[in-house]
Amino acid sequence: MTLVRYKNEIPNLLTNFFNNDLENFGLSNFSSTNTTLPSVNIKENPEGFEVEVAAPGFDKNDFIIELNGDVLTISSEKQIENETKDDERFTKREFSYQSFTRSFTLPDVVESDKITAKYDNGILQIVIPKKEEAKPKPVKQIAVK
Repeated sequence: MTLVRYKNEIPNLLTNFFNNDLENFGLSNFSSTNTTLPSVNIKENPEGFEVEVAAPGFDKNDFIIELNGDVLTISSEKQIENETKDDERFTKREFSYQSFTRSFTLPDVVESDKITAKYDNGILQIVIPKKEEAKPKPVKQIAVK
């Protein structure tokens, strides 16, 4: 007799639903062409947000980062062509093609004019600073008169 482990999908369903990523619901890490999407980390600190995209094997010129209103879109399209000589024949040749698009809705507290990006060691890092009024204020002592 073979035992089959039951995988409870309810926590993942609830987690996906409440992550406010409804446009990617059901596609979690797969694009429409069944290629994997790069994993993303989003960190928040008092100064702003940092988005890290794991995209090894790319070049910094392969990325397109656009801001349309409050939607930040990160995309890339890369086609690798292998050259063959005229006298070569092959019975099978597989093309390498990679593309992805990830979109994120930014909150109102970001300073969209000051977004920066850099690519280093396979990680695309996008820094999104917060507006001054959204940053936490230091503790202020108020004198009693």
